[in-house]
Amino acid sequence: MKGNKFLNKLKIKEKIELVDPNKDICNSYLEKSDDCLKSAEILFNNNLYENSVSMSYYSMYNSLMALLFSVGIKCENHSGAILLLKLLFKEQELFNLISDAKSERIDKQYYVITEKDELSKESTKELLRDAEDFILKIKVIIKKLNNELIKEIRKNFEILVNF
Repeated sequence: MKGNKFLNKLKIKEKIELVDPNKDICNSYLEKSDDCLKSAEILFNNNLYENSVSMSYYSMYNSLMALLFSVGIKCENHSGAILLLKLLFKEQELFNLISDAKSERIDKQYYVITEKDELSKESTKELLRDAEDFILKIKVIIKKLNNELIKEIRKNFEILVNF
């Protein structure tokens, strides 16, 4: 596994680092993830689709942060954290889901939509389902972690960011 320039830049800027694995922080992020998902559902049910999209994304992102802290990786950059999911955990499907959700969040958060339509409602509902699926799969990955696997992931992280 060769180094990644983007992740190396994050290391230089002190936005990514190895820390001790922390179950308490992991659990706090999982709780935050669940809360964001509940918020996304409430927003969706009240026809606030743009805000629901943001909360769906953040539910996914917070569960990803839980995964990273469970192996002792702190990353203060959304794109970096998402890239680590792909490179360290080999989770292409989950990488695609959260990457698409991030794009949707940016689109809905920073650009104005002049009218709400059925397409917006359906795509928001789909993203909500994707978020539920993503969180469940991240929780399964966390449960399967053991000391040997954590050690291997941390070693690969060091190689990846040229520690």
